[in-house]
Amino acid sequence: MSGRVLVLGGTGEARRLAAALVTAGVDVLSSLAGRVADPVLPEGGVRVGGFGGADGLAAWLATHRPRAVVDATHPFAARITASAAAAAARTGVPLLRLQRPGWTPGPGDRWTWVDSLADAADAVRDAGTVFLTTGRQGVGAFAGLTGRVLVRSVDPPDGPLPVGAELLLARGPFTVQAEVALLREHGVDVVVSKDSGGAMTEAKLVAARELGLPVVLVRRPPLPAGVPVVATVEEAVSWTNRLRRTRAGTEDRPSWNR
Repeated sequence: MSGRVLVLGGTGEARRLAAALVTAGVDVLSSLAGRVADPVLPEGGVRVGGFGGADGLAAWLATHRPRAVVDATHPFAARITASAAAAAARTGVPLLRLQRPGWTPGPGDRWTWVDSLADAADAVRDAGTVFLTTGRQGVGAFAGLTGRVLVRSVDPPDGPLPVGAELLLARGPFTVQAEVALLREHGVDVVVSKDSGGAMTEAKLVAARELGLPVVLVRRPPLPAGVPVVATVEEAVSWTNRLRRTRAGTEDRPSWNR
C-alpha cells in the first residue's frame, strides 16, 4: 500500500483524479455528497453521504488517518470546502483544493456578473424567456419570476419553481449545435448560469454568443485562506506524489469502511 487519499468528489476532475491515483497504485476513497440520484461513480472506493460538517469530517479524519485530502468538489460547494479546510487544519491532514478555472468572456460575449442567485433573479426579472442552468439547488431564488423560465438540471430541483417554469432534465456534456437549437426552439432571451468553468457545460455560453444573447453569471464564492489550490488533475497527482515521497511509510491503516 503506497498511501491513502480521500477525494471529496462529485465532479469530472474528481473522477479523473481518482482514476489516475488508482492507476498509480494509491488507495483512494472518493466521497460523494449524495445529492444526485444516479451519480457517475469514480474508480476506487466510494462513500456516499455527508460527514456532518467540519466537526464530523475532523472526527472521520482522526479515525481513518488518510495521508491527504483533495477537495475536488464543485466550485460552488462552499460549505464542504470550508469544512474541509477547518477539519484539515484541526487534524493536521494535508489538504489540496483542485478547482477548474472559471470561464472568461470572449469577443462578442454579453455577460453580466452578479454575486448571488438572488442578484441573478433580480437581473432577469423583466426578461422574456429565461434559460436557467444553475443546477437544482437554489432554484427557489427564481421562484418569484413571472415570465417563462426553462429550468435545466440533472435531477428535479429542490425548491419551488417559477410559475411559468418548464423543467428539462438532462446531463451534460452538451454540444454547441444542440445548445443553439435548444435556445432557438424555446425562444430564449437570456441565459443564467453559475461560473462553474470547464468544457462540460460551456457550450451554452458559446451558443449564446453565436445568437447574440445576454448571459448572467454568478461569481464563485471565495476559497478558504491558506489552502493550496491547483487547476488541473495533473497538478493534483504531482502534489500527491510529492506528499507520498516525503511521508512514505508502511504503518498499518484503519479500514475505510470502519
